[in-house]
Amino acid sequence: MTHPTPSRAHVLGFPRIGAHRELKFAQEAYWSGAITEASLRDTGSALRQRHWALQQAAGLDLVCVGDFAWYDQVLNTLALLGALPTRFGFETEQLSLADYFVAARGNPQHHAMEMTKWFDTNYHYLVPEWTADSRFDGGVDWLFEELAEAQALAHTPKVTLLGPLSLLYLGKTKGGLGHSLELLHKLIPAYQKVLSRLQQAGVEWLQIDEPILALDLDQQWLNAFLPSYTALAQQAPKLLLSTYFEAVDEHASLIHSLPLDGVHLDLVRAPQQLAAFLENWPQGRVLSAGVIDGRNIWRADLSSLLKQLQPLQQQLGDQLWISSSCSLLHVPVDLAAETSLAPETLSWLAFATQKLDEVVALKLALHGNAEAVLPQFIAAQTAIASRASSARIHNPVVQKRLAEVRSSDAQRQHPFSQRIAAQQQRFALPLFPTTSIGSFPQTALIRQTRAAYKRGAIKHIEYLEAMRAEIRLVVEAQEKIGIDVLVHGEPERNDMVEYFGEQLWGYGFSLNGWVQSYGSRCVKPPFIYGDVYRPEAMTVAWSEYAQSLSDKPMKGMLTGPVTMLQWSFVRDDQPRQTTALQIALALRDEVQDLERAGIGMIQIDEPAFREGLPLKRKDWAAYLDWAVRAFKLSSAGVSDETQIHTHMCYSEFNDILPWIAAMDADVITIETSRSDMELLAGFGDFAYPNDIGPGVYDIHSPRVPRVSEMQNLLQKARSVIPDARLWVNPDCGLKTRAWPETIAALEHMVQAAKLLRASASISEEAEHADCC
Repeated sequence: MTHPTPSRAHVLGFPRIGAHRELKFAQEAYWSGAITEASLRDTGSALRQRHWALQQAAGLDLVCVGDFAWYDQVLNTLALLGALPTRFGFETEQLSLADYFVAARGNPQHHAMEMTKWFDTNYHYLVPEWTADSRFDGGVDWLFEELAEAQALAHTPKVTLLGPLSLLYLGKTKGGLGHSLELLHKLIPAYQKVLSRLQQAGVEWLQIDEPILALDLDQQWLNAFLPSYTALAQQAPKLLLSTYFEAVDEHASLIHSLPLDGVHLDLVRAPQQLAAFLENWPQGRVLSAGVIDGRNIWRADLSSLLKQLQPLQQQLGDQLWISSSCSLLHVPVDLAAETSLAPETLSWLAFATQKLDEVVALKLALHGNAEAVLPQFIAAQTAIASRASSARIHNPVVQKRLAEVRSSDAQRQHPFSQRIAAQQQRFALPLFPTTSIGSFPQTALIRQTRAAYKRGAIKHIEYLEAMRAEIRLVVEAQEKIGIDVLVHGEPERNDMVEYFGEQLWGYGFSLNGWVQSYGSRCVKPPFIYGDVYRPEAMTVAWSEYAQSLSDKPMKGMLTGPVTMLQWSFVRDDQPRQTTALQIALALRDEVQDLERAGIGMIQIDEPAFREGLPLKRKDWAAYLDWAVRAFKLSSAGVSDETQIHTHMCYSEFNDILPWIAAMDADVITIETSRSDMELLAGFGDFAYPNDIGPGVYDIHSPRVPRVSEMQNLLQKARSVIPDARLWVNPDCGLKTRAWPETIAALEHMVQAAKLLRASASISEEAEHADCC
């Protein structure tokens, strides 16, 4: 199966959104009807061509085709194979972009597909739905059109495609299907057709991603690899099996046995795996060494990497390829527009475009062209030395405080059973209390006002009054709808991590460091370069003002320490847990200040708690122990009467419920509507001890669910959660939604809760009559 091939520089994928989020704005304009499908397609084509040109100009030997997606690469794979859920009733080969977006976003007739995190990243993928009638009869030709586009521009393409076993594994079985592997016999022929077409189109290399190899796989999944890849290799381009995010060395023998032309290993996250593979490396097979970090933004230590690669190059010669550790989807596009950072700090960073140069520099240095890239090596060495010695990094006061933390600092005064009694007496909430997760619609006016204030176009008092006006609007709307526990709507917040990071020492920010989270949703993660502390209160004034507008409880809203860590680019010169605990201490100060200001409910969101879980089960306990400790350190310094909430979304929680319970939040809200309350079953089986608010409608879709739909979900929740412990709320924050749909959905939610109360009251009266 092996073929001689020259050493090459490549990456596993490039960000698709554009340096200035061009894809996002085109998507949203298309959804609103402001532009046509043809205009949206033109934007996509222009972005692909620009990104191929960047890769070629940097000196990569192969450009990526297939890493572009209109919404998500998993959804693209389903569209390619004709495997979108049959419940939509789409004609697979005639699938339009409008149909594609219905699957992703839903519409009045159809629920959107479920969405969850892509392994341990903050990227979200659309979850395939596998049923007994799932079909793979062929779908759209978008991939082949993009390939022809690249070839017409004289690029040498490397097509990237999610592998069949990962596609099956990442889906959910529904409709009576026993196991997703039951579909493999139908799926492999569909892949064979795609691979054969790629070969006929002149593709030399196909990067076929099987990231599930980094997980703890059952033997039945492992047994499926050899027959599947034996079938795929019969008529296909050269196959480069790509793994990433963790070590796969326990599967070295299996991977060696597969009919492959190359294997990609993530040597950033798991450099230790290399030895197991080199011991019996197949003759002539390419090793793609993922040595440039595709998950973080720190400049690579090129000299150190070159020393690591030189023995490999001596052993493998031209069979050694140089690459990013994973797709560059997870980092921002380009540093070129970053004009606000201090020159020293800027020198420490590398975004996707700069990482292309790093990959090529290493290849050239390995192949005797060291003089050509000497300036890059010198610049990298200077930056590494600067970062190690900079006064910006270390703060003795923070380090001393963390060293003095006691175990009692992470414990509430009394157990939940005592706390909840005190809280019920304080707040006197009805059965099935209603609330929202925090944010309300961020209108164009809000964003324009924040931007104007940031650039100095309006004065502080004008900005303050504008934000207060938005808070009044949100509070009045909630009062009118009849929500029981209010939020201030967060108009002053650009992002749930960035807002706090801007007020903490040790955080840095880019102007255009955007990264795709899902669909058109982009985030601009801060980067943590130094010890973290809070110089002054961050949210207290906003919460105080909001509480002054209502007699109902007003939740203070914070982002938790694990999410502040996970959704940032984190310094790599100390353990992640040390940084998390520093953030926790900063948040602890904010929590206590909110309590002193009279805020009786404080929500500390941890949507990234599950996301940070290591991919290997053997590593779970160590992470979960410090993650729970960080949350409790941030939240435990308050009285029994103060109610601590947390929120988690778009993750599978059932396997870590003991640790979620150990966080000891008084109320947890979770996403459950897209999964039709499936995620809640584990909480019932576990007998989760504290209050729970399962989301009753999907905020990532513009669709307004009917009252009856919410009632049905709540009845399912009642079978799992005692009435006295059950809250009613949306899946997540409402920031991305428009006002009309938000009002309508919340009105339906409150009506559903009232009907549930009436039903519970009738049931209680009937029980009383029966026994009396």
